[in-house]
Amino acid sequence: MAPVPPGIRFLASFNREQWYRAFTFVLTFLLYTSFHLSRKPISIVKSELHKNCTQSKELATVSSKSSQEHVLHVGEDCSWKPFDKENYKQLLGAMDLSFLFVYAVGMYLSGIIGERLPIRLYLTMGMLTSGLFTCLFGLGYAFNVHSLSFYIFVQIANGLVQTTGWPSVVTCIGNWFGKGRRGLIMGLWNSHTSVGNILGSLIAGYYVSWNWGLSFVVPGIIIAVMGIICFLFLIEHPNDLKNAGTQNGAVNGQKLHKSWMGINGHKELYLQYKQGAKSQSSDMELLLSQDREVCVPVQQVVVVKSEAEPSAISFRGALCIPGVVEFSFCLLFAKLVSYTFLFWLPLYITKAAQLDSKEAGDLSTLFDVGGIVGGILAGVVSDKLGKRATTCAVMLLLAAPTLYGFSMISQFGQGPTIGMLLVCGGLVNGPYALITTAVSADLGTHKSLKGNARALSTVTAIIDGTGSVGAAIGPLLAGLLSAQSWDQVFYMLMAADFLALLLLLRLVLKELRSNKSRPGAAVELKEH
Repeated sequence: MAPVPPGIRFLASFNREQWYRAFTFVLTFLLYTSFHLSRKPISIVKSELHKNCTQSKELATVSSKSSQEHVLHVGEDCSWKPFDKENYKQLLGAMDLSFLFVYAVGMYLSGIIGERLPIRLYLTMGMLTSGLFTCLFGLGYAFNVHSLSFYIFVQIANGLVQTTGWPSVVTCIGNWFGKGRRGLIMGLWNSHTSVGNILGSLIAGYYVSWNWGLSFVVPGIIIAVMGIICFLFLIEHPNDLKNAGTQNGAVNGQKLHKSWMGINGHKELYLQYKQGAKSQSSDMELLLSQDREVCVPVQQVVVVKSEAEPSAISFRGALCIPGVVEFSFCLLFAKLVSYTFLFWLPLYITKAAQLDSKEAGDLSTLFDVGGIVGGILAGVVSDKLGKRATTCAVMLLLAAPTLYGFSMISQFGQGPTIGMLLVCGGLVNGPYALITTAVSADLGTHKSLKGNARALSTVTAIIDGTGSVGAAIGPLLAGLLSAQSWDQVFYMLMAADFLALLLLLRLVLKELRSNKSRPGAAVELKEH
Protein backbone atom coordinates (compact mmCIF):
# COMPACT_ATOMS: atom_id res chain seq x y z
CA MET A 1 0.00 0.00 0.00
CA ALA A 2 1.43 3.38 -0.99
CA PRO A 3 2.16 5.83 1.87
CA VAL A 4 -0.11 8.80 2.28
CA PRO A 5 1.55 11.96 0.90
CA PRO A 6 2.78 14.38 3.59
CA GLY A 7 0.58 17.16 2.27
CA ILE A 8 -2.54 15.03 2.65
CA ARG A 9 -1.45 14.01 6.18
CA PHE A 10 -1.14 17.70 7.02
CA LEU A 11 -4.60 18.49 5.69
CA ALA A 12 -6.11 15.51 7.48
CA SER A 13 -4.68 16.72 10.80
CA PHE A 14 -7.32 19.48 10.95
CA ASN A 15 -10.76 18.63 12.26
CA ARG A 16 -14.01 19.80 10.73
CA GLU A 17 -14.40 22.84 12.99
CA GLN A 18 -10.90 24.06 12.14
CA TRP A 19 -11.67 23.79 8.43
CA TYR A 20 -14.87 25.79 8.87
CA ARG A 21 -12.97 28.39 10.91
CA ALA A 22 -10.39 28.77 8.13
CA PHE A 23 -13.16 28.94 5.54
CA THR A 24 -14.95 31.71 7.48
CA PHE A 25 -11.68 33.62 7.83
CA VAL A 26 -11.10 33.55 4.07
CA LEU A 27 -14.72 34.25 3.15
CA THR A 28 -15.15 37.28 5.43
CA PHE A 29 -11.74 38.52 4.24
CA LEU A 30 -12.95 38.43 0.63
CA LEU A 31 -16.33 39.94 1.50
CA TYR A 32 -14.87 43.05 3.07
CA THR A 33 -12.16 43.25 0.42
CA SER A 34 -14.98 43.81 -2.06
CA PHE A 35 -16.35 46.66 0.08
CA HIS A 36 -13.08 48.59 -0.04
CA LEU A 37 -12.56 47.63 -3.67
CA SER A 38 -15.82 49.44 -4.49
CA ARG A 39 -14.88 52.56 -2.45
CA LYS A 40 -11.49 53.17 -4.01
CA PRO A 41 -12.42 54.15 -7.62
CA ILE A 42 -13.57 57.67 -6.68
CA SER A 43 -10.03 58.60 -5.59
CA ILE A 44 -8.59 57.32 -8.88
CA VAL A 45 -11.20 59.01 -11.05
CA LYS A 46 -10.85 62.44 -9.41
CA SER A 47 -7.87 63.40 -11.54
CA GLU A 48 -9.85 62.42 -14.64
CA LEU A 49 -12.93 64.40 -13.66
CA HIS A 50 -10.78 67.53 -13.62
CA LYS A 51 -7.83 67.46 -16.01
CA ASN A 52 -5.36 70.11 -17.10
CA CYS A 53 -7.48 71.65 -19.86
CA THR A 54 -4.85 74.21 -20.85
CA GLN A 55 -2.27 71.53 -21.59
CA SER A 56 -4.84 69.52 -23.57
CA LYS A 57 -5.65 72.56 -25.69
CA GLU A 58 -1.99 73.22 -26.50
CA LEU A 59 -1.41 69.61 -27.58
CA ALA A 60 -4.52 69.65 -29.73
CA THR A 61 -3.50 72.96 -31.35
CA VAL A 62 -0.09 71.62 -32.34
CA SER A 63 -1.50 68.42 -33.81
CA SER A 64 -4.47 69.99 -35.60
CA LYS A 65 -4.03 73.69 -36.43
CA SER A 66 -6.53 73.47 -39.29
CA SER A 67 -9.33 72.06 -37.14
CA GLN A 68 -10.57 74.79 -34.84
CA GLU A 69 -13.63 72.70 -34.01
CA HIS A 70 -11.45 69.89 -32.70
CA VAL A 71 -9.53 72.29 -30.45
CA LEU A 72 -12.74 73.60 -28.94
CA HIS A 73 -14.00 70.04 -28.41
CA VAL A 74 -10.89 69.03 -26.49
CA GLY A 75 -10.98 72.20 -24.44
CA GLU A 76 -14.55 71.58 -23.42
CA ASP A 77 -14.34 67.84 -22.77
CA CYS A 78 -10.97 67.54 -21.00
CA SER A 79 -12.83 67.90 -17.68
CA TRP A 80 -16.15 66.32 -16.78
CA LYS A 81 -18.87 68.82 -15.95
CA PRO A 82 -19.67 69.97 -13.30
CA PHE A 83 -16.11 69.39 -12.09
CA ASP A 84 -14.58 71.65 -14.74
CA LYS A 85 -14.83 74.78 -12.59
CA GLU A 86 -12.12 76.34 -10.45
CA ASN A 87 -13.87 75.12 -7.30
CA TYR A 88 -13.57 71.49 -8.39
CA LYS A 89 -11.70 70.52 -5.21
CA GLN A 90 -14.60 71.70 -3.09
CA LEU A 91 -17.06 69.79 -5.28
CA LEU A 92 -15.01 66.62 -5.04
CA GLY A 93 -14.72 67.14 -1.30
CA ALA A 94 -18.50 67.49 -1.10
CA MET A 95 -18.90 64.09 -2.81
CA ASP A 96 -16.54 62.51 -0.30
CA LEU A 97 -18.41 64.15 2.57
CA SER A 98 -21.79 62.97 1.31
CA PHE A 99 -20.59 59.34 1.34
CA LEU A 100 -18.62 59.44 4.58
CA PHE A 101 -21.01 61.51 6.68
CA VAL A 102 -23.94 59.21 5.91
CA TYR A 103 -21.65 56.23 6.49
CA ALA A 104 -20.71 57.59 9.93
CA VAL A 105 -24.30 58.28 11.00
CA GLY A 106 -25.61 55.04 9.54
CA MET A 107 -22.93 53.00 11.31
CA TYR A 108 -24.41 53.70 14.74
CA LEU A 109 -27.78 52.38 13.56
CA SER A 110 -26.28 49.49 11.62
CA GLY A 111 -24.69 47.86 14.64
CA ILE A 112 -27.95 47.96 16.60
CA ILE A 113 -29.93 46.59 13.64
CA GLY A 114 -27.29 43.96 12.92
CA GLU A 115 -27.69 42.45 16.40
CA ARG A 116 -31.38 41.89 15.78
CA LEU A 117 -31.27 40.43 12.24
CA PRO A 118 -29.56 37.39 10.71
CA ILE A 119 -26.07 38.54 9.76
CA ARG A 120 -25.98 36.57 6.52
CA LEU A 121 -29.16 38.12 5.12
CA TYR A 122 -28.31 41.61 6.40
CA LEU A 123 -24.86 41.52 4.83
CA THR A 124 -26.13 40.05 1.56
CA MET A 125 -28.70 42.82 1.06
CA GLY A 126 -26.08 45.46 1.84
CA MET A 127 -23.65 44.08 -0.72
CA LEU A 128 -26.23 43.74 -3.47
CA THR A 129 -27.50 47.30 -3.03
CA SER A 130 -23.95 48.64 -2.74
CA GLY A 131 -23.11 46.99 -6.06
CA LEU A 132 -26.17 48.64 -7.58
CA PHE A 133 -25.23 52.17 -6.47
CA THR A 134 -21.55 51.73 -7.36
CA CYS A 135 -22.54 50.74 -10.88
CA LEU A 136 -25.00 53.63 -11.02
CA PHE A 137 -22.21 56.13 -10.43
CA GLY A 138 -20.27 54.68 -13.37
CA LEU A 139 -23.34 54.75 -15.59
CA GLY A 140 -23.24 58.54 -15.26
CA TYR A 141 -20.40 58.38 -17.80
CA ALA A 142 -22.31 56.11 -20.18
CA PHE A 143 -25.43 58.29 -20.11
CA ASN A 144 -23.50 61.59 -20.10
CA VAL A 145 -24.86 62.78 -16.74
CA HIS A 146 -23.44 66.15 -15.58
CA SER A 147 -25.64 66.80 -12.56
CA LEU A 148 -23.81 67.21 -9.23
CA SER A 149 -26.97 66.25 -7.35
CA PHE A 150 -27.05 62.87 -9.15
CA TYR A 151 -23.54 61.95 -8.04
CA ILE A 152 -24.11 63.17 -4.49
CA PHE A 153 -27.35 61.18 -4.24
CA VAL A 154 -25.57 58.01 -5.37
CA GLN A 155 -22.79 58.61 -2.85
CA ILE A 156 -25.28 59.13 -0.02
CA ALA A 157 -27.20 55.96 -0.89
CA ASN A 158 -24.00 53.93 -1.24
CA GLY A 159 -22.62 55.25 2.06
CA LEU A 160 -25.79 54.18 3.85
CA VAL A 161 -25.90 50.60 2.53
CA GLN A 162 -22.17 50.07 3.03
CA THR A 163 -22.65 50.41 6.80
CA THR A 164 -23.97 46.85 6.78
CA GLY A 165 -20.48 45.49 6.14
CA TRP A 166 -18.16 46.19 9.03
CA PRO A 167 -20.29 45.28 12.09
CA SER A 168 -21.40 42.10 10.33
CA VAL A 169 -17.99 40.75 9.38
CA VAL A 170 -16.36 41.70 12.70
CA THR A 171 -19.17 40.01 14.63
CA CYS A 172 -18.84 36.92 12.48
CA ILE A 173 -15.07 36.67 12.82
CA GLY A 174 -15.36 37.38 16.56
CA ASN A 175 -17.80 34.47 16.91
CA TRP A 176 -15.33 32.07 15.33
CA PHE A 177 -12.07 33.18 16.95
CA GLY A 178 -11.42 33.56 20.66
CA LYS A 179 -9.05 35.93 22.42
CA GLY A 180 -5.94 33.81 21.96
CA ARG A 181 -3.55 35.56 19.54
CA ARG A 182 -6.44 37.80 18.47
CA GLY A 183 -4.09 40.65 17.54
CA LEU A 184 -2.13 38.52 15.06
CA ILE A 185 -5.21 36.82 13.59
CA MET A 186 -7.11 40.06 13.14
CA GLY A 187 -4.01 41.88 11.96
CA LEU A 188 -3.75 39.36 9.14
CA TRP A 189 -7.51 39.42 8.55
CA ASN A 190 -7.71 43.23 8.52
CA SER A 191 -5.30 43.39 5.59
CA HIS A 192 -8.47 43.01 3.50
CA THR A 193 -8.76 46.82 3.80
CA SER A 194 -5.46 47.39 2.05
CA VAL A 195 -5.93 44.49 -0.38
CA GLY A 196 -9.29 45.97 -1.39
CA ASN A 197 -7.76 49.42 -1.84
CA ILE A 198 -4.96 47.97 -3.98
CA LEU A 199 -7.30 45.93 -6.19
CA GLY A 200 -9.69 48.86 -6.46
CA SER A 201 -6.84 51.14 -7.54
CA LEU A 202 -5.58 48.69 -10.15
CA ILE A 203 -9.04 47.97 -11.59
CA ALA A 204 -10.06 51.63 -11.66
CA GLY A 205 -6.68 52.65 -13.02
CA TYR A 206 -6.97 50.20 -15.89
CA TYR A 207 -10.15 51.84 -17.21
CA VAL A 208 -9.82 55.44 -16.00
CA SER A 209 -7.95 56.94 -18.96
CA TRP A 210 -10.42 55.85 -21.64
CA ASN A 211 -13.71 55.04 -19.83
CA TRP A 212 -13.86 56.06 -16.16
CA GLY A 213 -17.41 54.72 -15.93
CA LEU A 214 -16.07 51.16 -16.03
CA SER A 215 -13.86 52.06 -13.06
CA PHE A 216 -17.09 51.93 -11.03
CA VAL A 217 -19.15 49.37 -12.94
CA VAL A 218 -16.61 46.55 -12.65
CA PRO A 219 -16.12 46.92 -8.84
CA GLY A 220 -19.90 47.23 -8.48
CA ILE A 221 -20.40 43.90 -10.22
CA ILE A 222 -17.71 42.31 -8.06
CA ILE A 223 -19.29 43.34 -4.73
CA ALA A 224 -22.73 42.20 -5.94
CA VAL A 225 -21.35 38.77 -6.89
CA MET A 226 -19.67 38.52 -3.50
CA GLY A 227 -23.04 39.31 -1.92
CA ILE A 228 -24.52 36.24 -3.61
CA ILE A 229 -21.58 34.15 -2.38
CA CYS A 230 -22.20 35.51 1.13
CA PHE A 231 -25.83 34.36 0.97
CA LEU A 232 -24.82 30.87 -0.16
CA PHE A 233 -21.88 30.15 2.15
CA LEU A 234 -21.52 32.46 5.19
CA ILE A 235 -21.76 30.65 8.54
CA GLU A 236 -22.51 33.22 11.22
CA HIS A 237 -21.61 31.22 14.32
CA PRO A 238 -20.01 27.81 15.03
CA ASN A 239 -23.20 26.72 16.80
CA ASP A 240 -25.12 27.08 13.55
CA LEU A 241 -23.29 23.98 12.29
CA LYS A 242 -24.29 22.11 15.42
CA ASN A 243 -27.90 23.15 14.91
CA ALA A 244 -27.79 21.73 11.39
CA GLY A 245 -26.65 18.42 12.84
CA THR A 246 -29.44 18.50 15.40
CA GLN A 247 -32.09 19.24 12.80
CA ASN A 248 -30.95 16.28 10.73
CA GLY A 249 -31.76 13.90 13.59
CA ALA A 250 -35.19 12.87 14.79
CA VAL A 251 -36.50 13.77 18.19
CA ASN A 252 -38.23 10.62 19.37
CA GLY A 253 -35.82 7.76 19.95
CA GLN A 254 -33.31 8.98 17.40
CA LYS A 255 -29.81 10.28 17.84
CA LEU A 256 -29.33 13.95 18.63
CA HIS A 257 -26.34 16.19 18.08
CA LYS A 258 -24.21 17.15 21.07
CA SER A 259 -25.49 20.71 21.28
CA TRP A 260 -28.78 22.56 20.92
CA MET A 261 -28.03 26.28 20.86
CA GLY A 262 -30.85 27.84 18.83
CA ILE A 263 -30.47 30.40 16.06
CA ASN A 264 -27.29 32.38 15.35
CA GLY A 265 -25.47 30.85 18.28
CA HIS A 266 -28.02 31.90 20.91
CA LYS A 267 -30.01 29.41 22.92
CA GLU A 268 -33.75 29.76 22.40
CA LEU A 269 -35.06 26.32 23.30
CA TYR A 270 -33.98 23.38 25.37
CA LEU A 271 -35.41 19.88 25.58
CA GLN A 272 -36.44 18.08 28.75
CA TYR A 273 -36.21 14.28 28.77
CA LYS A 274 -37.85 11.80 31.14
CA GLN A 275 -36.13 8.48 31.64
CA GLY A 276 -38.30 6.39 33.94
CA ALA A 277 -38.88 8.40 37.10
CA LYS A 278 -35.77 10.49 36.58
CA SER A 279 -35.81 13.71 34.54
CA GLN A 280 -32.68 15.02 32.95
CA SER A 281 -32.03 18.03 30.73
CA SER A 282 -30.75 17.44 27.23
CA ASP A 283 -27.75 19.67 27.90
CA MET A 284 -26.54 17.33 30.65
CA GLU A 285 -27.03 14.30 28.43
CA LEU A 286 -25.41 15.79 25.38
CA LEU A 287 -22.39 17.20 27.22
CA LEU A 288 -21.36 13.64 28.14
CA SER A 289 -19.81 13.36 24.67
CA GLN A 290 -17.36 15.85 23.16
CA ASP A 291 -16.77 14.58 19.67
CA ARG A 292 -19.44 12.00 19.00
CA GLU A 293 -23.17 11.79 18.84
CA VAL A 294 -25.12 10.02 21.58
CA CYS A 295 -28.36 8.08 21.53
CA VAL A 296 -30.77 9.13 24.26
CA PRO A 297 -33.83 6.97 24.94
CA VAL A 298 -36.69 9.43 25.08
CA GLN A 299 -40.10 8.75 26.55
CA GLN A 300 -41.45 12.27 26.51
CA VAL A 301 -40.22 15.54 25.08
CA VAL A 302 -41.25 18.86 26.55
CA VAL A 303 -40.23 22.04 24.75
CA VAL A 304 -39.49 24.83 27.20
CA LYS A 305 -38.51 28.44 26.47
CA SER A 306 -35.03 29.26 27.71
CA GLU A 307 -34.58 32.02 30.27
CA ALA A 308 -30.86 32.32 29.67
CA GLU A 309 -30.96 33.95 26.23
CA PRO A 310 -28.86 37.15 26.36
CA SER A 311 -30.55 40.36 25.35
CA ALA A 312 -29.04 42.90 22.97
CA ILE A 313 -27.06 45.60 24.76
CA SER A 314 -28.25 49.20 24.71
CA PHE A 315 -26.32 52.04 23.11
CA ARG A 316 -25.69 53.60 26.52
CA GLY A 317 -24.64 50.28 27.98
CA ALA A 318 -22.03 49.84 25.24
CA LEU A 319 -20.62 53.31 25.94
CA CYS A 320 -20.15 52.36 29.61
CA ILE A 321 -17.73 49.55 28.73
CA PRO A 322 -14.27 50.73 29.90
CA GLY A 323 -12.17 51.99 26.98
CA VAL A 324 -14.94 52.32 24.39
CA VAL A 325 -15.09 56.12 24.54
CA GLU A 326 -11.30 56.64 24.44
CA PHE A 327 -10.70 54.26 21.57
CA SER A 328 -13.69 55.63 19.65
CA PHE A 329 -12.41 59.21 19.68
CA CYS A 330 -8.85 58.07 19.06
CA LEU A 331 -10.10 56.27 15.95
CA LEU A 332 -11.90 59.45 14.87
CA PHE A 333 -8.55 61.18 14.34
CA ALA A 334 -6.66 58.08 13.18
CA LYS A 335 -9.28 57.33 10.54
CA LEU A 336 -9.30 61.00 9.51
CA VAL A 337 -5.67 60.59 8.47
CA SER A 338 -6.16 57.21 6.81
CA TYR A 339 -9.18 58.22 4.74
CA THR A 340 -7.61 61.50 3.68
CA PHE A 341 -4.87 59.40 2.09
CA LEU A 342 -7.45 56.99 0.70
CA PHE A 343 -9.44 59.70 -1.12
CA TRP A 344 -6.76 62.28 -1.98
CA LEU A 345 -3.39 60.52 -2.32
CA PRO A 346 -3.66 59.73 -6.07
CA LEU A 347 -4.59 63.36 -6.85
CA TYR A 348 -1.73 64.63 -4.68
CA ILE A 349 0.76 62.37 -6.46
CA THR A 350 -0.61 63.53 -9.82
CA LYS A 351 0.06 67.16 -8.91
CA ALA A 352 3.30 66.73 -6.95
CA ALA A 353 5.04 64.15 -9.16
CA GLN A 354 3.45 65.21 -12.48
CA LEU A 355 2.12 61.71 -13.26
CA ASP A 356 -1.00 60.70 -15.16
CA SER A 357 -4.03 59.17 -13.46
CA LYS A 358 -3.04 55.52 -13.98
CA GLU A 359 0.55 55.95 -12.81
CA ALA A 360 -0.55 57.91 -9.75
CA GLY A 361 -3.15 55.27 -8.90
CA ASP A 362 -0.63 52.45 -9.20
CA LEU A 363 1.90 54.32 -7.06
CA SER A 364 -0.68 55.05 -4.37
CA THR A 365 -1.16 51.31 -3.78
CA LEU A 366 2.20 51.27 -1.98
CA PHE A 367 0.56 53.15 0.90
CA ASP A 368 -1.79 50.19 1.31
CA VAL A 369 1.05 47.69 1.01
CA GLY A 370 2.66 49.44 3.97
CA GLY A 371 -0.72 49.34 5.70
CA ILE A 372 -0.82 45.55 5.47
CA VAL A 373 2.56 45.24 7.16
CA GLY A 374 1.65 47.87 9.76
CA GLY A 375 -1.63 46.17 10.70
CA ILE A 376 0.02 42.77 11.14
CA LEU A 377 2.93 44.27 13.09
CA ALA A 378 0.57 46.14 15.42
CA GLY A 379 -1.35 42.93 16.09
CA VAL A 380 1.78 40.85 16.81
CA VAL A 381 3.32 43.47 19.12
CA SER A 382 0.08 44.05 21.03
CA ASP A 383 -0.36 40.28 21.51
CA LYS A 384 3.18 39.95 22.77
CA LEU A 385 3.01 42.88 25.18
CA GLY A 386 -0.68 42.62 26.04
CA LYS A 387 -0.93 46.40 25.62
CA ARG A 388 -3.21 47.52 22.79
CA ALA A 389 -3.31 51.23 23.71
CA THR A 390 0.46 51.49 24.13
CA THR A 391 1.09 49.86 20.77
CA CYS A 392 -1.28 52.34 19.06
CA ALA A 393 0.27 55.30 20.89
CA VAL A 394 3.84 54.47 19.82
CA MET A 395 2.82 54.14 16.17
CA LEU A 396 0.87 57.41 16.30
CA LEU A 397 3.87 59.16 17.83
CA LEU A 398 6.09 57.99 14.97
CA ALA A 399 3.50 58.70 12.29
CA ALA A 400 3.29 62.47 12.75
CA PRO A 401 6.94 63.33 11.86
CA THR A 402 6.84 60.71 9.11
CA LEU A 403 3.95 62.56 7.47
CA TYR A 404 6.00 65.76 7.44
CA GLY A 405 8.90 63.86 5.90
CA PHE A 406 6.63 62.49 3.20
CA SER A 407 5.43 65.98 2.25
CA MET A 408 9.05 67.07 1.81
CA ILE A 409 10.51 63.98 0.10
CA SER A 410 7.62 63.39 -2.33
CA GLN A 411 8.90 66.32 -4.40
CA PHE A 412 12.25 64.62 -5.11
CA GLY A 413 11.14 61.84 -7.46
CA GLN A 414 9.62 58.40 -7.34
CA GLY A 415 12.42 56.62 -5.45
CA PRO A 416 12.12 58.52 -2.14
CA THR A 417 8.35 58.69 -2.57
CA ILE A 418 8.05 54.90 -2.73
CA GLY A 419 10.00 54.45 0.51
CA MET A 420 8.01 57.07 2.40
CA LEU A 421 4.68 55.72 1.12
CA LEU A 422 5.48 52.29 2.59
CA VAL A 423 6.54 53.74 5.97
CA CYS A 424 3.59 56.15 6.17
CA GLY A 425 1.15 53.41 5.25
CA GLY A 426 2.41 51.16 8.03
CA LEU A 427 2.38 53.81 10.75
CA VAL A 428 -0.93 55.40 9.74
CA ASN A 429 -2.93 52.21 9.15
CA GLY A 430 -1.40 50.18 12.00
CA PRO A 431 -3.35 51.86 14.85
CA TYR A 432 -6.44 52.17 12.66
CA ALA A 433 -6.38 48.44 11.88
CA LEU A 434 -5.73 47.41 15.49
CA ILE A 435 -8.55 49.52 16.95
CA THR A 436 -11.18 48.47 14.42
CA THR A 437 -10.45 44.76 14.82
CA ALA A 438 -8.70 43.35 17.90
CA VAL A 439 -9.59 46.25 20.21
CA SER A 440 -13.24 46.24 19.08
CA ALA A 441 -13.45 42.47 19.58
CA ASP A 442 -11.82 42.73 23.03
CA LEU A 443 -14.24 45.43 24.16
CA GLY A 444 -17.24 43.68 22.60
CA THR A 445 -16.48 40.61 24.73
CA HIS A 446 -15.39 42.55 27.83
CA LYS A 447 -15.69 40.78 31.18
CA SER A 448 -18.20 43.40 32.35
CA LEU A 449 -20.66 41.96 29.82
CA LYS A 450 -20.71 38.62 31.71
CA GLY A 451 -20.55 36.51 28.57
CA ASN A 452 -23.11 38.44 26.52
CA ALA A 453 -21.41 38.26 23.10
CA ARG A 454 -24.35 39.99 21.42
CA ALA A 455 -22.76 43.35 22.34
CA LEU A 456 -20.00 42.86 19.79
CA SER A 457 -21.91 44.31 16.85
CA THR A 458 -23.00 47.43 18.76
CA VAL A 459 -19.54 48.09 20.21
CA THR A 460 -17.93 47.63 16.81
CA ALA A 461 -20.43 50.01 15.24
CA ILE A 462 -19.88 52.69 17.91
CA ILE A 463 -16.11 52.60 17.53
CA ASP A 464 -16.09 52.49 13.74
CA GLY A 465 -19.00 54.94 13.49
CA THR A 466 -17.12 57.51 15.56
CA GLY A 467 -14.04 56.86 13.47
CA SER A 468 -16.08 57.39 10.34
CA VAL A 469 -16.94 60.92 11.50
CA GLY A 470 -13.22 61.64 11.21
CA ALA A 471 -13.17 59.85 7.87
CA ALA A 472 -15.84 62.30 6.68
CA ILE A 473 -14.12 65.40 8.06
CA GLY A 474 -10.62 64.58 6.78
CA PRO A 475 -11.27 64.49 3.01
CA LEU A 476 -13.50 67.58 3.31
CA LEU A 477 -10.76 69.55 5.07
CA ALA A 478 -8.24 68.26 2.54
CA GLY A 479 -10.39 69.63 -0.28
CA LEU A 480 -10.59 73.05 1.38
CA LEU A 481 -6.97 73.30 2.54
CA SER A 482 -5.42 71.99 -0.68
CA ALA A 483 -6.91 74.99 -2.48
CA GLN A 484 -4.37 77.06 -0.51
CA SER A 485 -1.46 74.61 -0.46
CA TRP A 486 -0.81 70.92 0.12
CA ASP A 487 1.41 71.83 3.09
CA GLN A 488 -1.71 72.90 4.97
CA VAL A 489 -3.17 69.43 4.41
CA PHE A 490 -0.15 67.72 5.95
CA TYR A 491 -0.15 70.07 8.95
CA MET A 492 -3.78 69.10 9.52
CA LEU A 493 -2.90 65.39 9.32
CA MET A 494 -0.03 65.74 11.80
CA ALA A 495 -2.28 67.61 14.26
CA ALA A 496 -4.87 64.82 13.98
CA ASP A 497 -2.24 62.18 14.83
CA PHE A 498 -1.16 64.09 17.94
CA LEU A 499 -4.78 64.44 19.09
CA ALA A 500 -5.31 60.69 18.62
CA LEU A 501 -2.23 60.10 20.77
CA LEU A 502 -3.45 62.42 23.55
CA LEU A 503 -6.78 60.61 23.75
CA LEU A 504 -5.01 57.33 24.53
CA LEU A 505 -2.72 58.65 27.27
CA ARG A 506 -4.99 57.59 30.17
CA LEU A 507 -5.24 54.04 28.84
CA VAL A 508 -1.51 53.93 28.14
CA LEU A 509 -0.69 54.96 31.71
CA LYS A 510 -3.14 52.38 33.01
CA GLU A 511 -1.50 49.65 30.93
CA LEU A 512 2.01 50.64 32.00
CA ARG A 513 1.03 50.57 35.68
CA SER A 514 -0.66 47.20 35.44
CA ASN A 515 1.21 43.93 35.85
CA LYS A 516 -1.81 41.96 34.68
CA SER A 517 -2.01 43.31 31.13
CA ARG A 518 -0.28 40.20 29.77
CA PRO A 519 -1.35 36.73 30.97
CA GLY A 520 1.38 35.15 33.07
CA ALA A 521 3.41 38.34 33.43
CA ALA A 522 3.36 38.27 37.24
CA VAL A 523 4.44 34.62 37.29
CA GLU A 524 7.35 35.34 34.98
CA LEU A 525 8.55 38.18 37.19
CA LYS A 526 8.58 35.93 40.25
CA GLU A 527 10.48 33.21 38.42
CA HIS A 528 13.21 35.60 37.32
